[in-house]
Amino acid sequence: MSTRPDATLPALSAAFLADDGTTDWVRAVPGRLRTLLAAMPRSARAGVHGAALALDAYAMARTGRRLAGLTPEERERLLTGLAAHRTALPVLDALKVPVLLAAGTERMLAAEPLSPGSVPDDPPLDCTPSDAWPSRSTADAVVVGSGAGGAMAARTLARAGLRVVVVEEGDHHTTASFARRTPLDRFTSLYRDAGATIAYGTPPLVVPTGRAVGGTTVVNSGTCYRTPDHVLTRWRTTHGFAAADGLAGHLDEAERTLRVARQPLDVLGENGRLALSGARNLGWAAGPLRRNAPGCRGSCQCVVGCPTGAKQSVQLSVLPEACASGARIVTGARVRRLLTDHDRPGGPVAAGVLVSRPDGSELEILSPLVVVAAGALQTPQLLRRSGLGAHPALGGNLSVHPALSVAGRFSAPVGGGRAVLQSVAVEELHADGILIEATAAPPGMSSFVLPGVGRALRQALEDTEHLATLGAMIADRPSGRVLGRHGTLLRYDLDRRDAGRLLRAQRAMGRLLFAAGAEEVLTGVPHAPRARTMAELEALLAGVSVRQLHVSAFHPTGTAAAGADEDRSPADPEGRLRGVRGVLIADGSVLPSCPEVNPQLSIMAAALAITDRWLNGT
Repeated sequence: MSTRPDATLPALSAAFLADDGTTDWVRAVPGRLRTLLAAMPRSARAGVHGAALALDAYAMARTGRRLAGLTPEERERLLTGLAAHRTALPVLDALKVPVLLAAGTERMLAAEPLSPGSVPDDPPLDCTPSDAWPSRSTADAVVVGSGAGGAMAARTLARAGLRVVVVEEGDHHTTASFARRTPLDRFTSLYRDAGATIAYGTPPLVVPTGRAVGGTTVVNSGTCYRTPDHVLTRWRTTHGFAAADGLAGHLDEAERTLRVARQPLDVLGENGRLALSGARNLGWAAGPLRRNAPGCRGSCQCVVGCPTGAKQSVQLSVLPEACASGARIVTGARVRRLLTDHDRPGGPVAAGVLVSRPDGSELEILSPLVVVAAGALQTPQLLRRSGLGAHPALGGNLSVHPALSVAGRFSAPVGGGRAVLQSVAVEELHADGILIEATAAPPGMSSFVLPGVGRALRQALEDTEHLATLGAMIADRPSGRVLGRHGTLLRYDLDRRDAGRLLRAQRAMGRLLFAAGAEEVLTGVPHAPRARTMAELEALLAGVSVRQLHVSAFHPTGTAAAGADEDRSPADPEGRLRGVRGVLIADGSVLPSCPEVNPQLSIMAAALAITDRWLNGT
């Protein structure tokens, strides 16, 4: 056997996509696949390579030849036979998803080559790469992370006259750079671990988060929900989160800043209109989503950086205002640990941060106030590295929005025109913790619902314009934990109640698609991929467990929750880290429980409340 896993990639791609050497876009997929794998963390890369080598070994055992030595027909027979065995499906899925990501980009370029055209100039930011920042500097406040919470904290503190330095591990990407790069190129550079962050458990979950100036707001859908009133009441009364008092006003301010408005009908796209039609036929509550994208052109690329500048992620809306008030941003800067002064009366006090540059050298920024806004998955690890992770609840209480997708095939084309990535919300089941949204991701990024291998899979890829996709996310019980000090190590075991909600969501999305006129529904379940009637879908799903679903997860929160209970809450009711003075938590980790909606507004409002209360001495 070859000892070079990369040597199997061309044959692997050829096998999945029935490459017979006659189509340019198919031939280009292995190169894209190498780029994707190179950006993934070592563990994910090793898993894909291991599965590829196992497939090569299987080909050798069955035919006496490696996968690369088989004819296209022989490769397809081999994969089709393997797919008939349920025990082999997890291995095939581990290989299929990255192949589809790479294939989706090439398929899109074949249909519509990049033509950047004119794009607006981004508002100015005061960004300095870490290798150009002095080895020692001072500030009145250091903000770790530039996402929804960090940006809002930086703006609030800078407007109050403090000298603010924002430290961001990622780089600054402009709208112009998005317009001239392929979706997959942006995907690998804008997401931590190239989007391959995994929460290990039952079932394993992919939890993609952003790493760039602007954080995950650069790669989210732009959907902006206000925190529901009953959630605010729970945070205030059950958890004792003092910042929840008056949060409605801070939500108003976040909405004004992001220019949130109902998405107009003219750019919803056919996908959204079909969701509205299906909901209307069922008598279900539904409507266009509220988004932070005035002037949206329906490019449908929100999750890889908006190429038109319409989506008001915080590097276009909040951070420019922070910089106009004097804040500065250091990019390519990973905070190794918070600095503390332990010789002060009353216990340790924040003294700044120690930062690693890409070349391994270090810099210090000294400050009496550190706002930790590294995100719910990174904040616990940073605090542990800093010797501030003694609280037993730190890293626990992890909530995510477990999510899955279903596609409906329609006789008339659904894609091909303008569309919004998340366009319509179906809220009929939201009171039961299930939120359904019409979605339309770039090609390949939601294609795990595509069934088959070989010619069947290739045909499905070439026919995606007839697919309408729905996604559902559920409000979970906190069931996960962030482990360790380095890397992103997560454990999440889906609560039994939430597993039932996912299966209920699967049925509801199928019912909605059939009500909109779908000819068949693609379930995303490998051994039961298609249903042509609702009765058939019910019968298929009757034998499906949540372990057999393709479940992703989004919007991690709660891992350094604020609250009144000292034993359960690493942060106090004001968002101050317990056990040290001068450290505030101002990201999704501070939220006491799942916000039950897309959380950007909740995080921004909480960060505004926490920093405002600190400035006012409360």
